[in-house]
Amino acid sequence: MMRARRGLLLGLIAVFSLLLSACSGLPTSGEVKSGLSLDEVDLPPDISQIAAGPLEGASPEEIVEGFMDAALTPADGWKTAREFLSPDLAETWRPNAQVTVDSSAAAREFTADVTGAEDAAQEGDVRVLLDQTARVDETGAYTELSGDTSVVSFGVARNDDGEWRITVAADGIILDAEAFPQVYRSYALQFYDQSWSHLLPDVRWYPRRGQIVTTLTQSLLSGTPIAWLAPAVRSAFPSDVSLARDSVPVDTDKVATVELTPGASSLDATALSRMRTQLEETLRPAGITEVRLLVNGRDLNAGRATIESPRAETGTVVLTESEFGLYLGDEIAPYAGISGELVELSASVVSVDVAADDSRAAVQLDDGGVYTVADGRVDQLDTRAGLIEPTMDPYGYTWSVPSSNPRALTAWQPQVTGVKIANAFPDATSISHLRVAPDGVRIAAVATIGGQRWLVVAAIVRDEDRAPVELGPVHTVAQLDGAALGMSWVAEDDLSVLQDSDGNRVVLTQSVGGTGLFAAAPGASISISGGSTASAVRILDADGVLFAQRGTTWQMGLKDVLVLGTHAGQ
Repeated sequence: MMRARRGLLLGLIAVFSLLLSACSGLPTSGEVKSGLSLDEVDLPPDISQIAAGPLEGASPEEIVEGFMDAALTPADGWKTAREFLSPDLAETWRPNAQVTVDSSAAAREFTADVTGAEDAAQEGDVRVLLDQTARVDETGAYTELSGDTSVVSFGVARNDDGEWRITVAADGIILDAEAFPQVYRSYALQFYDQSWSHLLPDVRWYPRRGQIVTTLTQSLLSGTPIAWLAPAVRSAFPSDVSLARDSVPVDTDKVATVELTPGASSLDATALSRMRTQLEETLRPAGITEVRLLVNGRDLNAGRATIESPRAETGTVVLTESEFGLYLGDEIAPYAGISGELVELSASVVSVDVAADDSRAAVQLDDGGVYTVADGRVDQLDTRAGLIEPTMDPYGYTWSVPSSNPRALTAWQPQVTGVKIANAFPDATSISHLRVAPDGVRIAAVATIGGQRWLVVAAIVRDEDRAPVELGPVHTVAQLDGAALGMSWVAEDDLSVLQDSDGNRVVLTQSVGGTGLFAAAPGASISISGGSTASAVRILDADGVLFAQRGTTWQMGLKDVLVLGTHAGQ
């Protein structure tokens, strides 16, 4: 028998009824009292859905379905879900081992096969057909999948009371795409780049119910960076330093006290300051304002390390027939040594990416070549056929690659010398867009892999002089349904992709290591630029009109724009 129903009973109505009844006696007179200031308010409370336990007389399919629905309630180590399991399995089942994310709970198909007549059967199995879209591993790392169907099997048997229970099940839980962000929340573990000058986010997902400060601290101290990012980052915490206690207490001032093993007491001031800063930045989204590092109750008096902050948002790079520069307010501020030359070439310019220090620009012209413009000069960098739009990194390198040969990725020094990048997109057959992140450690691309169009990222491995040498393993971030028209970085760990989806323009804002969100874009959009915040995203349409997003709508701005340019890292 095949079924696709959802048998979850929720307790939210009862919870809200209790809350409302508790508020029925609100005072209407008396002294007015001040509430907490904004920086004293705790994180928003999580409201969990409350799953029902097994019903008497439930069939094998209903028991399995109830077990899967109970994944919505992580309280007490998924106590409700364990009620659907045999006692032996309930003791050994590990819900945190992995999360399987499927497209919809309503689309699940259940098939039961029991031994003997149904009323007298004592054991059997239940198979569930899923449209799997993503998975989360035991470390909290999220990976999007191509959406292939998969079958999950469960063994069932009657207990001494004649009720069906699950006796065989894989570790982990199953959640549909809508329920997943209700049960799990994303946080970023922070790791240093090789120069100790930047902190890079490594996004992980953890159950909403739980001691998140302790979980994040344990994950950072005892874990390692996600595989694709690992070749280019490092942790300040040595391998012989770990938590000396099973919890991280937090006081009323949101100060976390972290008791470390004795190995930390021998570290110098630089190492301790890096450790404190790395942990503080990891815990800040969890509401922590300060971290104190201790060994055997003694404060290590760790200072704070200096890290480079992302570039502040200053405006939008635009090219018109008569001006090139930074558009802010009602004026376009020119770039010395760049703007005059680009205005002369304006009719031929396809794309412009301005260096982080505003000293040069990487330009593609309508002849397909890639050039650099600086100090009043225009120098040709790359003449290979089929080049895509170039991108600059924070260290002045210009990256270019032919669309049909992703492995031929080259980074050009300011002295017009090319560096072949090893291990570049080995499984990709083509590439359409490329952007280096503001930190210079990560690179994103839209690439065709296995006949499918993917948004991907990789780490940039550099030598001691910060020259790029190779890319780390390629990580697939999201599968794209439509043709990409543009791609940009937004904030620390988001990418925006402008797509043509069946004739409609849409923008996908995708977290690197998480989920994505679609929004409609102006109908004739042709390019996009990013920035340090979502409000900095700009879109250019085919009529030369610049748009800025305001809430859920796009507001028209400057007109007669020929090219929407970018800053390095956007």
